Amino acid sequence: MTAITAPLALRPIIERRAFVEIIMGMPISLHIKAIDVQRADIEQAAANVFATLRKVDDLFSLWRSDSELSLLQAGAVIAGEAHEWQAEIVDLCLEAEERTGGLFTAWRNHEGARPAYDPTGLVKGWAVEQAAAMLRVVPGISFCLNAGGDMVIGHGPGMRGVAPAWTIGIEDPRQPDAIAATVEVVEGAVATSGSRARGAHITDPRTGAVVCRDGSATVVGPSLVWADVWATAAFVDPTWARELIAGEASAYSLTVL
Repeated sequence: MTAITAPLALRPIIERRAFVEIIMGMPISLHIKAIDVQRADIEQAAANVFATLRKVDDLFSLWRSDSELSLLQAGAVIAGEAHEWQAEIVDLCLEAEERTGGLFTAWRNHEGARPAYDPTGLVKGWAVEQAAAMLRVVPGISFCLNAGGDMVIGHGPGMRGVAPAWTIGIEDPRQPDAIAATVEVVEGAVATSGSRARGAHITDPRTGAVVCRDGSATVVGPSLVWADVWATAAFVDPTWARELIAGEASAYSLTVL
């Protein structure tokens, strides 16, 4: 049997369009591929994506004193009045700590003070997944939603088996603006943890010490929440994380640079 390939002149022209907004203190970009990227339903979906991310920022930002989480921690809002997402994130943080053997935690120890709850390391990936759900119902599109290098890639109805792959570059942590490797993703998530962009900001929960070294860990898999968790754990302890991912998350692949 011989595959029949349509002549180039008969193939649909795939257009590309980008939307960008500053949310959570970073540029968040949405890239769409479709035959017609000017459709009204695509524009509405993009608006819904950014509205969802702004709502998450309103609820969880610890950089803002008026966010719901900041108000909860200040005692200005009681837990019973909080949005249901607050409890969902607490449960996910506890699960992540258990599944990583403590390599990932949302509770930070401060000398002379009680541990502080900071779910920032999990919330971003979770938020991007929530927002990406707005795109999966839009027919005839392929998308890449990127928040600071953490990405969800997918497509809408009618694109299974025909959605184009996205080529994702993994930045070389030792050479700014250089690409060390690439991965092809049609449906899934990519997360990277390291120190190049934000400096030494990741703490080893086992010791309380900041991880002071260069390099990065990138994880590709079906869920951005867990890809992000595994990437953080891998940067803290690459050897342990390799075993952990192989044992608990075989659907995920790890690149340590």
